[in-house]
Amino acid sequence: MLTDDQREDLAARLRRAERDRAPIPPLTDSHPLLTAEDAYEIQLGNIRRRLPGTEVVGHKVGLSSPVMQAMMGVDEPDYGHLLADMRLDPDLPVAVRRYCFPRVEVEVGFLLGVDLPGHGCTERDVLAGTAALVPAIELIDSRIADWRIRLADTIADNASSAGFVLGEQRIPPDSVDPRAIDAVLHRDGERIAEGRSDAVLGDPVRAVAWLARKVAGFGVRLRAGHVVLPGSCTRAVDVGAGAAFAAEFSTGGRRLGAASVTFR
Repeated sequence: MLTDDQREDLAARLRRAERDRAPIPPLTDSHPLLTAEDAYEIQLGNIRRRLPGTEVVGHKVGLSSPVMQAMMGVDEPDYGHLLADMRLDPDLPVAVRRYCFPRVEVEVGFLLGVDLPGHGCTERDVLAGTAALVPAIELIDSRIADWRIRLADTIADNASSAGFVLGEQRIPPDSVDPRAIDAVLHRDGERIAEGRSDAVLGDPVRAVAWLARKVAGFGVRLRAGHVVLPGSCTRAVDVGAGAAFAAEFSTGGRRLGAASVTFR
């Protein structure tokens, strides 16, 4: 465990890295004793500092695939916050220079209709509390140089979250199997990645229930009106200036909608 002063110093390093678009070495290089608990406190501290000028509109789950968990040597996901000023407009090209090492991921988002329970949240609670599923693309970024992250590095860095865009479609959760949604990512019209929603812990509903229980330990609740991004259906893809991405979602041959974002 680190001291409060050490946590604040690391939080300040991440703030400067994001502000200046100047990636820093891994926090765990200089602080090998940095724990996940320390890292979540660093993340929460930086989120609180931003709140006078924005608001929390949701959360994201990271490390939701067995492959990524094995790479990090962990047996559960991590999470970050989604803020109002992270929402991207699909009609306005996003400047790549705003970020350090941006990548896109394809996700089936959950729009909450009610506050979810905390510590005891179940998958049934998630389905009952979800107003709609929504096509989504998450923009991830790392303020750690060259994505050389360990678990505590990415947690402290808001789970490497940077932005998100939602499609227009709203899918009633009882009209589809959340585990069987196919996703295809196109870049400039070329199919470059594909996956299925059960890549997320076998069921993205499971990821949302885990998140509700996890954030409760930090005094946080998943609220009505918030969006939850439970994890990517596909591999992450690097972003370059001029690229146009479109993610299309379907199940059993039925089209469910799309999300898109372009970069300049």
